[in-house]
Amino acid sequence: MNTRNSMRLLRHATVSTLLATLLLVGCGGEKPEAMLESAKGYLAKNDPKAATIQLKNALQKNPDLAEARFLLGKALLEAGDPTGAEVELRKAAGLKYPADQVTPLLARTLLLLGQPDKVTKELAKVELSSPEARAEMQTALAQAYLMQGKNDLAETALAAALAAQPAYAPALLGQARLKASQKDLPGAVALLDAALEKSPKLYEAWQLKGDMLAFQGNAAGAMAAYGKALEAKPDYLPAQAAIIRSLLAEGKVDDAAKQLEVMKQLAPNNPQTNYLRAMLAFQKKDYPAAREAIQQMLKLTPESPLGLQLAGMIEYELKAFPQAEAYLIKALPRTPELGIARRLLITSYLRNGQPGKALAILEPVLDKIDNDSNMLALAGQVFVQNGQVEKAGSYFAKSAALDPKNAGKRTSLAMVNLAQGGDSDVAFRDLEQVAATDTGNRADLALIAAHLQRREFDKALKSIAALEKKQPDNPLAYNLRGTALLGKQDVTGARQSFEKALTVDPAYFPAAANLAKLDLIARKPDDARKRFEAVLVKDPKNGAALLALAELRAKAGGTTEEVAALVGKAVTANPTDPAPRLALIGLYLGKKEVKSALSAAQDAVAVLPEQPAILDAAGRAQQAAGDSNQALATYGKLAALKPDSTLPYLRMADIEMAAKNKEAALLSLQKALKVKPDSLEAQRGVIMLDLDAGRVKEALDVAREVQKQRPKEAVGYLFEGDAQAFRKAWPEAVSAYRTGLKAVGGNNDLPIKLHAALIAGGSTAEADRFAETWLKEHAKDARFRLYLAELASGRKDYAGAVKQYRTLLEGQPDNPAVLNNLAWVAGQMKDPKAIEYAEKANRLAPNQPALMDTLALLLIEKGDTARGLELLKNALEIAPDASQIRLNYARALIKAGQKTDARNELDKLAKLGDKFPAQAEVAQLQKGL
Repeated sequence: MNTRNSMRLLRHATVSTLLATLLLVGCGGEKPEAMLESAKGYLAKNDPKAATIQLKNALQKNPDLAEARFLLGKALLEAGDPTGAEVELRKAAGLKYPADQVTPLLARTLLLLGQPDKVTKELAKVELSSPEARAEMQTALAQAYLMQGKNDLAETALAAALAAQPAYAPALLGQARLKASQKDLPGAVALLDAALEKSPKLYEAWQLKGDMLAFQGNAAGAMAAYGKALEAKPDYLPAQAAIIRSLLAEGKVDDAAKQLEVMKQLAPNNPQTNYLRAMLAFQKKDYPAAREAIQQMLKLTPESPLGLQLAGMIEYELKAFPQAEAYLIKALPRTPELGIARRLLITSYLRNGQPGKALAILEPVLDKIDNDSNMLALAGQVFVQNGQVEKAGSYFAKSAALDPKNAGKRTSLAMVNLAQGGDSDVAFRDLEQVAATDTGNRADLALIAAHLQRREFDKALKSIAALEKKQPDNPLAYNLRGTALLGKQDVTGARQSFEKALTVDPAYFPAAANLAKLDLIARKPDDARKRFEAVLVKDPKNGAALLALAELRAKAGGTTEEVAALVGKAVTANPTDPAPRLALIGLYLGKKEVKSALSAAQDAVAVLPEQPAILDAAGRAQQAAGDSNQALATYGKLAALKPDSTLPYLRMADIEMAAKNKEAALLSLQKALKVKPDSLEAQRGVIMLDLDAGRVKEALDVAREVQKQRPKEAVGYLFEGDAQAFRKAWPEAVSAYRTGLKAVGGNNDLPIKLHAALIAGGSTAEADRFAETWLKEHAKDARFRLYLAELASGRKDYAGAVKQYRTLLEGQPDNPAVLNNLAWVAGQMKDPKAIEYAEKANRLAPNQPALMDTLALLLIEKGDTARGLELLKNALEIAPDASQIRLNYARALIKAGQKTDARNELDKLAKLGDKFPAQAEVAQLQKGL
C-alpha cells in the first residue's frame, strides 16, 4: 500500500470533517432543502461524515424528506454503520423513495450485516425498472445465494444481472466468486484477469484476485493484488482488512498493528475495523481487549457469523463458558458445518463434562466428517465420554487411517494397525508410549476404547489408572473405570467409581446416569431420581438431567402433563438446545396430542428456524394435525437448508402418498434420487408406486438397475414388493441374495433373507435344503439358527424350535435370551425342564421384565400362583408400560380369584384404547368379571 497517499487521505478527511462541523455551527435557520444540497456536495467529495451531519439536521426539520433518508442511509453505510443504514433505507422505502435506488443499496447493507436470508426473502421479488438497478440487485441476490450455499440460484441471478447490463463488472466478479466456490480457481482467476484487462482500476477485482491467490498459498501475489486495489481506491476497507488478515496469518503482528492504525483513522467505528482489532488482540492473547473490540463490532452487526464465532473463541479463552456457548450456538447455523464454531462448541462441552451436549452438536455432521481426521478424532472423544465405546473405537480408527504418517499422530498409526488386524501387541505398545508422553488424553482414550471393545477389562483398568494419574481432577477417568468394572460384573466396584466421578464433579451427568441405571436394575427408582436431582442442584440448567427425570416420570406412569412439565423445564433452561424441544414434540406426538405437538413445534421453529431436526419434527407435527400443505412447505424449507439430504423429499413423498397424490409423491422421490441417485429408500418408493399403478415392468426395471449399481449387495428385497405382481421376479430376489452371499459371506442377515425369499416364492423344499446345507457348512451361525427357531415357534412347530434352541445353548450355555426362549417353547410341550431353563435365565440376567414374565407364566401353569404373581408384579414395577405383561398379570389374578385387583389392571389396559391392540381380549375378560 502507498502509505504517503494513505496519510494524505487521512489528513484530508480529518480537515474536511472539522471544517464541516465549524461551518454547520449556527446554521439553524437554514432550510432542509439547502442542507440536503449541501450534503450531496459532501458526498460528492467522499466525505460521508460531514454529509451525515447535514442530513440529520435536515431530517430534524422535515422527518419525511425521503431523499434525505436515502442519502443518510447511503452515508451511514459508507461510514461503516450498516445497522443505522438499514434503518434509514427502510424509512426511505416507506416514504416511497424510488425502489431502483433504495432496494439494491438495502440489499448490500443486509449482506454486510450477515443477513443473506433477508435479501432473498424480502427483496428478491421487488420490481425494478432500470437495467442498472436490476443488474445491481441481481448481483446482490447472487451473493446472498452464495452465502447460503445455493450455487444454482446464484448462477441464475448472475445471468440475469448480465442480461440486464452486459459486461456489468460486479456480476463478472460474482461469476468469479461462483467459480471459486466450485473450486475452479483457474477459471475464476481467468475471469478476473479478463475484467482487469478492460478495467485496470477495478479495485474489487484486485481484491478478489488477492483472496484467491491467498487461498492458493501465494501470499506475495495476494499482497501485491491488495496493493493494486488500494492504488485504485486508497480508502477501500476490504483491501485494508485483507492486508491485515494476511499479516496476522503470517505472524507479522507488529506490521498488522501498524496497518490497523491506518484503517482506524479511515473508519474507526466500522465493524470490520473492530473485528480486526479483536483478531489482533486475540492473537496477542490480550483477551480482555479482544472482548471489548468484538463487543463494539457486535453492537453494529449483532448477527455477523464471523463476529459471533470470534466472540465465542474469546469467551472460551477467558473461561467464560456459558457466554462462549451462547455466541457459538448463535453462529453455528451461519458458519460452515465443519467450521470453528462447531469444533470449539464440542470441545467446550467435553471440557465442561457435558458430553451429551457435545454429541447433539456432533450428530448433524457425522455423515460429513469421513475425510476430516481431526473431526473424526473429536468424534471418538465424544463417543468415549458418552460411554459408547464401540463407536469411539471406530471413529478413532477412521481418523487414524486418514493421517497415519504424521509424526505427531502415532496414536493414529497404532489405531490403524488395530483396525486392520495388524500386530496388536505392537499397536497397543505404541499407544501406551504416546499416552505416557502426551499431556493430552486422545491416546489414552483411544487405548482405553480399544481395550474395552475387546473386553480386555483388566488392561483397560491399567490404562484408566494412567489417565487418572495424568488428570486426577477429570471425572471421565472414574466413569470409565466404572464401565470397565461393570464389564467384570463387579457392580459394587462400579458403583464406587461412578460415585467417585460425582465427588470430583457433582454435575457430571454420565456418572449420574450410570448410577441411575444400576438403581433401576435394583428396583430403586427413587434413588435413580435423586441422582438426577443432585446433578440439578449443582447445575440447574442441565438439560440431560431434566430429560432423564422426565423419562423416569413417564416410566413410573406419570401423566402426559407431568412429563411435559419436566421436559418444559429443560426447554426453558436451554432454549437454544434442540434436544428438549424435540423430546417435547415427540412426547406429544407419541401420545397423539396433536395440538400440543403442533404448538411445541411452532415455538421450536420460532427459536431455531434453521435447525434441521426441528424443521423435521415440525413437519411431522403438521402432518399429524392434517395440515399437509404446511408440512410440505416446512419440508421445502428443510430441502433448501439441507440441499444434499434426501430426507425432506422422502418425507414429502410420505405426505403426498397419504393424500393419495401418487404422481406428486413420485416427483418427490425422483428429486430424492437427484440428490442421491443410489438412495435405496427412494428407489424402493418408486418401485412401490410403479407397482401400485400396475407398472410392473417399470418396477422391475428399477430393481434390476439397483442390482447393477450394487452388484455386491443383497438388494433382493427390492424384488419382493407386491407378492402377486412380483411372483415371476422371485427368482431374481433369490439370485440377488445368493450373489450377496458369495460377495460377503455369512455372519449377516443374507441367509435369512434368502431362506425367506425361497419360502415366499413357494419353494419350501428348496428352502429346507438350503437351511440344512447352510448349517452343515456354518454350524456356528447363531443368527440363522435363531431365525429358524423363531420361524418354527411361529408355526407352532415347538419340537423343531426346541431342537434349534438346544443347539444354540450348547454354544452359548449362559445366554439368558436363548434360555428364556427355550423355556417358553419347552413349556408349550409340557417339558418339566422348562422352569429350570427360565430360572437360570433370571439368575443370569436379574430384574429383566421379559424374562420374569416367562418364568411367572410357567410357575402359574405348574400351580405356584403366589410366586408367579409376585414376579409379574415386580416386572410391572420395573416396566409399567409393558402392556402385555399387565394383561398376563390380570389373567393370573383372575385365576387366583383376585377379581378386584384384576379389574383394576384391565381398566388400565382399556384406557390405552388403540395403543394396545388386544382390546378385544381385555373386553372379554372384563365381561367375565
